[in-house]
Amino acid sequence: MAHKFEIRKNKAGEFVAYFVYNSETIFWTEGYASKASAKNAIESIKKNGPPAETEDKTVD
Repeated sequence: MAHKFEIRKNKAGEFVAYFVYNSETIFWTEGYASKASAKNAIESIKKNGPPAETEDKTVD
């Protein structure tokens, strides 16, 4: 699939959801204190946009 969501941590240690298309970041969310909040943001976006995979790039 050419597009997907990725969850990464920013410099502040917050979880951020990124939408990536052909290896290029198209947009990202605000930083969240929990990974669950970032996943909720992705689910909210998916309800109003095209389906995409989610790739978790954080290490717990």
